[in-house]
Amino acid sequence: MYKPSIRGGIGLLGICLAIASCRVPAMMPLTENKQLPASYNDNLDTTNVSTIQWRDFFTDKLLINLVDTALKNNQELLLTLQEVEIAKSDIRFAQGALLPKVGVRAGIGVEKVGRYTSQGAGDASTEITPGKEVPDPLMDYTISVNANWEADIWKKLRNAKKAAITRYLSTIEGKNFVLSNLIAEVANAYYELLALDNQLAIVKQTIELQKNALAIVTVQKEATRVTELAVQKFEAEVLKSQSLEFDILQNIKETESKINFLLGRYPQTINRDKGNLLSTLPPVVSAGIPSQLLANRPDIKKAELELTAAKLDVKVARAEFYPSFGISAGVGLQAFKPSYLVKFPESLLYSLAGDLAGPLINRNAIRAEFNKANARQLQAMYNYERTILNACLEVSNELSNISNLEKSYNLKSKQVDALTRSIGISNDLFKSARADYLEVLMTQRDALESQLELIATKKQQLNAVINIYRELGGGWK
Repeated sequence: MYKPSIRGGIGLLGICLAIASCRVPAMMPLTENKQLPASYNDNLDTTNVSTIQWRDFFTDKLLINLVDTALKNNQELLLTLQEVEIAKSDIRFAQGALLPKVGVRAGIGVEKVGRYTSQGAGDASTEITPGKEVPDPLMDYTISVNANWEADIWKKLRNAKKAAITRYLSTIEGKNFVLSNLIAEVANAYYELLALDNQLAIVKQTIELQKNALAIVTVQKEATRVTELAVQKFEAEVLKSQSLEFDILQNIKETESKINFLLGRYPQTINRDKGNLLSTLPPVVSAGIPSQLLANRPDIKKAELELTAAKLDVKVARAEFYPSFGISAGVGLQAFKPSYLVKFPESLLYSLAGDLAGPLINRNAIRAEFNKANARQLQAMYNYERTILNACLEVSNELSNISNLEKSYNLKSKQVDALTRSIGISNDLFKSARADYLEVLMTQRDALESQLELIATKKQQLNAVINIYRELGGGWK
């Protein structure tokens, strides 16, 4: 007798599935472009400086201590770590959707129905025990356990969980990217501070030379060998250099504040070696090949994981077009008097139901979500391709920068040597009246500017090496 009803139920289920699956949009074929050049400068050596841990890459112990402090206290890094925790919670939430939802319910209520109703008439004619009618009003005491579970037929919930896990892994790579940038920022600011210290020392030395020259000119003016104009010119040059000294001191203060901000602490002196920066040799850089960027750079891996998550989101959105199958169940005790709750089986209640729900009316809204997921998938793909392109160009530019800075530094070193020697020559010629004071002034000015430029170029060299280390994917390991 049950066969017709079973066959009818199966037929109804088939009709519902057929209706629900009508005009379900197809998945968009999507293939991201991962092609990269074979090499940067026709060099196929796979040795890559990014594999070196940052503690071994930097040799200055004071810098390493500063980086250690930044890794503990930097607010941006701490914020990123909280994003990782948020993504971890999203995984737990997605995992919970796969499991039955179980709840405990305890309730109390009262009901008063009219005497001249079907329920009221039935209650009045019913005896709970001989001679004892159903109470009026009727109390209701309930204790039950209820469960609901959605069968993941179309892998909607499992794909949502995979997307959550992928985004969690993406936040890990995001944290690594912040870590790499933070180490590079601290190192760059540290060498900027050392460069300012060296420039300050040179300016102070130049001021002493200019004061000595001013004293000589003053004596010569008294001997009527030069005019007051020469004295004023030399004095003005001294004042200009003294003004430059205070500009550098302000830059030192601001750079120290920048480092303290990265370290997450209030203003204080940065412990550093103020020795000769020009004697610092930049590490030798091995860039490897471009394809290594895909595995080494955290921002590329982050973009790739975000693309994977976006693809899973499309699958989740597409599954919404199909019907969902849910099962609900409950078991408990119910009575109009607390003492009756323990009477079995009269107080026992239970339920078991299955439902099949398919979208018929709201398909436009589901289609809109599906289209939105597709658009986000395309955004993620374009962002991934852009990140790869940007990484390759950054490395290529920095390699060229390192090469050109080396050539520029060598030429400026020769310029500084020539101008340094010319200071003594111009002073001797001036004393013997074979050169005028303007030649002495210009020589001192050119020497100062060339020395400051040489230090700035050395700082740029060190910064370029730090930047290429970061851009190749180093620093976070």
